Amino acid sequence: MKTVDESKTISVTNDRYRLKYHVMTPFGWMNDPNGFSYSNGYYHLFYQYNPYSAEWGPMHWGHYRSRDLVHWEQLPIALVPGDPEDANGCYSGCSIAKDGRLYLMYTGHNLLKPDDPDHYREVQNIAYSDDGVHFTKYEDNPVIATPPEDNTQDFRDPKIWQHDGHYYVILGSRGKDGLGRVLVYRSDDLLHWEYRGPIAKSDGEKTQGHMWECPDFFELNGKDVLLFSPQGIEATEKQYLNLHQTGYFVGDMDYEANRFTHGDFSEIDHGHDFYATQTTQSPDGRRILIGWMDMWESAMPEQEDGWAGALTIPRELTLRDGHVYMNPARELKELRQATVLDESTEVRLERLNLPDPQHVELLVEGELANWQGHRFEVMLATESGLLISLSYDKDSGELVLDRPDKGDDAKRFGTVKRSDTLKLQIFIDTSSVEFFVNDGETVFTERYFTEQKPTIELKADAELPMHLTAYTLG
Repeated sequence: MKTVDESKTISVTNDRYRLKYHVMTPFGWMNDPNGFSYSNGYYHLFYQYNPYSAEWGPMHWGHYRSRDLVHWEQLPIALVPGDPEDANGCYSGCSIAKDGRLYLMYTGHNLLKPDDPDHYREVQNIAYSDDGVHFTKYEDNPVIATPPEDNTQDFRDPKIWQHDGHYYVILGSRGKDGLGRVLVYRSDDLLHWEYRGPIAKSDGEKTQGHMWECPDFFELNGKDVLLFSPQGIEATEKQYLNLHQTGYFVGDMDYEANRFTHGDFSEIDHGHDFYATQTTQSPDGRRILIGWMDMWESAMPEQEDGWAGALTIPRELTLRDGHVYMNPARELKELRQATVLDESTEVRLERLNLPDPQHVELLVEGELANWQGHRFEVMLATESGLLISLSYDKDSGELVLDRPDKGDDAKRFGTVKRSDTLKLQIFIDTSSVEFFVNDGETVFTERYFTEQKPTIELKADAELPMHLTAYTLG
């Protein structure tokens, strides 16, 4: 089994954009969260990692663990590529506990020719650990060596769950017809897998994508949810504006027939910087999600400093009326250090006087029933100009996120149902902002980059009764 070449790892040269309470790479490159699970008193969180460069490269599995989703301990790299079953990368996958042992299932990426990155073979491998820290690759890898005959070379990102005494794994793939889909296999021991077939498929390359990555499957409120990241959906005026999307189907799974009957696709986060989610179940039964807080082909100024990539705060998922709501995990209240704002006021134009506006949780609750205005906006700005704003239109329920640094790609859009109350819960870190609107009905995830101290401003086109609460975060 390969090991990390410590002589080639890099280091962080500047802390200016380093986050304070998010999981991020210690140095080098980070993308997809992997293997998010709970076992023996710990949440385990792995991620796609290149310790040799701040650019994407040979994918390793970095590893953190936490008892509470707040305090994270960095552990040794769990998977290093270069063995016959993963010669060119240990790509995304999952983890699951069985009989006291923690199993990883991951995609081994293998180029058919060293200088041809467009032609490859992807296989599914197993690694395991009895202490949750040091992992051994299974000697008979791969456990799934070939995709089905009607599949292309794209065949990756396994996610395992249990149902009625069997293990199931879902895989993202692309059929030979050029359409994205997810495939299901079944096992009794995690090592021998029976192909069951596809359970969901794109209805068209432009409408639902040509490749489906990072699938996840779980139950919420008596319904089954397929969460995944489709690639290739054609943008509309206000939807699917990122290079790739992340969203879900809600439906019902017939395990005997291997059939998933579902409704329409819905984006789960409307921000610029959100992709490749993973979920796990907490010990008390909640469904917890973490995503990659970046997007392919985005500018990443932190690369100049020897690192790139971070993960979102953990989020709880709930399902109501066919819609997935996403809220900050309740454990994050432990981050609160001091209450620095707690007041009721009439907002017209207000600059918040906060000691550390870059490390704050802000709660904004506006009473709309008798409000004579139509538009409310929250802004993060510096002397050089606007960094990020989120505006709300009372008449349409539309939310508009604006990032001027993105140029022609500055705006993202969402909506919330008509209500007498507007609620915003906002988490700001050194170089990130996460907006949760109306108890997680709509969410925006964003990165921003400044070396100036920003200010937070609230603006309404008529006096708006609001209650404002802010906490500094550790």
